[in-house]
Amino acid sequence: MPKTRKSDGAKAVAASTAIDIGISAKDRAAIAAGLSRLLADTYTLYLTTHNFHWNVTGPMFNTLHAMFMGQYTELWNAVDPIAERIRSLGHPAPGSYAAFGRLGSLPDAPETPPKALEMVRVLVAGHEAVARTARALFPLADKAGDEPTADLLTQRLTVHEQTAWMLRSLLEE
Repeated sequence: MPKTRKSDGAKAVAASTAIDIGISAKDRAAIAAGLSRLLADTYTLYLTTHNFHWNVTGPMFNTLHAMFMGQYTELWNAVDPIAERIRSLGHPAPGSYAAFGRLGSLPDAPETPPKALEMVRVLVAGHEAVARTARALFPLADKAGDEPTADLLTQRLTVHEQTAWMLRSLLEE
């Protein structure tokens, strides 16, 4: 009899930890994989932006130094909600440079800091790449009825597209 109770208890624990949020396990896995790519790209762009904040020089120093700080702060605040959404879907969030390197679409920050306007070009390309990563996941989240992920993606798309536009404006003559 004790063996049966233990077995029933284990089943009850397993049933209580199973994820049943109305999204299939297959869709949750695919969405979590896409969010992992978005997390990798966001973190890489954060690191590049912070690097440029530290290393910018030239006549636009004050403007770019402050702008980059606002941008890296926004990116830093974005990584936690992305990672927590992955966890909400029942998957581990990646969190190492090696994982980000495998998952991401952005190159690492240049080891030798470029000139100020080249920094701006690199960041434009980075924000556009992150927007593409987010946009590529949107149809799957929409099809699966995953409104929280769709909302997160919409927010990220708005930020990255607007930031790319603002940075591109600095490149116009």
